[in-house]
Amino acid sequence: MTIELKIADEKDAEEWNKLVDISPHGTIFHTWKWLKIAEKYTSFKLYPIIGYKGTEPIGIFPLFYQRKALLKMVFSPPPHAAIPYLGPLLVEYDELKQNKKEDNLTGFQNSANLFIYKELRANYININLPLGLIDARPFIWGGYSADPNYHYSFDLSLGKSVLWQSLKKQTRKNIKNAVDKVELTEGKSTDLRFIYSSLERRYKEQNRVFGESFDYINDVYLNYSNNLQILMAKIDGEPIATLVNIFYKDKMLSWVGNAKTNLSGVYPNDLLMWKSIEYGCGEGYQIFYEIGANTPRLAQYKSNFNPSLVVGFTIKKSSPITKVIERAYSHTRNYIIGKWS
Repeated sequence: MTIELKIADEKDAEEWNKLVDISPHGTIFHTWKWLKIAEKYTSFKLYPIIGYKGTEPIGIFPLFYQRKALLKMVFSPPPHAAIPYLGPLLVEYDELKQNKKEDNLTGFQNSANLFIYKELRANYININLPLGLIDARPFIWGGYSADPNYHYSFDLSLGKSVLWQSLKKQTRKNIKNAVDKVELTEGKSTDLRFIYSSLERRYKEQNRVFGESFDYINDVYLNYSNNLQILMAKIDGEPIATLVNIFYKDKMLSWVGNAKTNLSGVYPNDLLMWKSIEYGCGEGYQIFYEIGANTPRLAQYKSNFNPSLVVGFTIKKSSPITKVIERAYSHTRNYIIGKWS
């Protein structure tokens, strides 16, 4: 059966969020309001696609489109939105038999391809699949490249005692040392400016482009404060490090913050990380995602917490002329998600 596509609008927001909720790979980044905030603060136009088999919705696919001269780009997620992954969601995917999973995903992607190429006439496509959606074959069959990217996760159901013992010995020592010297408090919206400034500083130290705007981060916080937790590390009342966690469904995610500090002998980031794990265990969350394990020095640090490795996929396709332009444009994928950088 052909899968028909519909471009959702505000009247479909409630249905859209329900589909995000019943997809096993649905994230807070897929929710309607977050997508609209990302559209507002990036220069991309949102095309929120719903796929139907008959009258039954089988999936959603938020696409962000922008045209620059000869370059007609489709991203999911868009650059400079602090969104590590987005891509398509399939409804109740894990409950389906394998043949139905493949039929729905392949059929949905084939229909999405027609929209991307025939309607948007895109010549550059860049998609980061949501974690857990590991079947990249429909994209490969459609002529895309599929490159792995790596993240970490913690199984919080093991409990904090097991997770504590699994930490590297030196990391446990660093945390114990920080407990005696660092005060941890729950932050407020007024602390976002410190978070933003610390990330700007760290990016500048590495000669990197820091593209997210403060207004975007602030707008996200205002609309999702019930899903966000700001942890502040202070010495003598002065903030020295911070971490913002996201909570959605039974998962939590380390979002922004934890810029490297210049302190000697004190490790506030280790403490922030452990207290986040401890909090997640206490609140009954099942998984804690730590985003970004592709850079050797970052992976070396994060692996001290003994997480599990999670593989995602970056899906790309471009015409010959855009391959040259891509190299100049690739800096826009420098997310602020790269903590401890």
